[in-house]
Amino acid sequence: MDEKFPACITSLPEVDTTFAGVRGWVAQGATTQTVFFDIQPAGDVPPHSHGEQWGIVVDGELEFTIDGVTRVYRKGDSYHIPAGVVHSARIPTRCRVIDFFPDPDRHKIKA
Repeated sequence: MDEKFPACITSLPEVDTTFAGVRGWVAQGATTQTVFFDIQPAGDVPPHSHGEQWGIVVDGELEFTIDGVTRVYRKGDSYHIPAGVVHSARIPTRCRVIDFFPDPDRHKIKA
């Protein structure tokens, strides 16, 4: 996978993330955020919870464990994580995903 998000996305503000190999660009709304993530094989994201999240895999694959159920998501697959549900992830390959959060403050913008 050599594709990247186009300039109309990578010119958006970048999110400030603590995970190595993860970049994201945010389309900010008054009450929502949509984040376009480009994720290198980053290993494991530990179990955590936050507000509601919906996403779709654009390229690559990732493995989510959502509320104790593990599933591999590939290009074209979508996922939904209800608010407060514990989830974790494993990223075995580079992937691009689009995540929607009905929370305008879910991700901070990189300074």
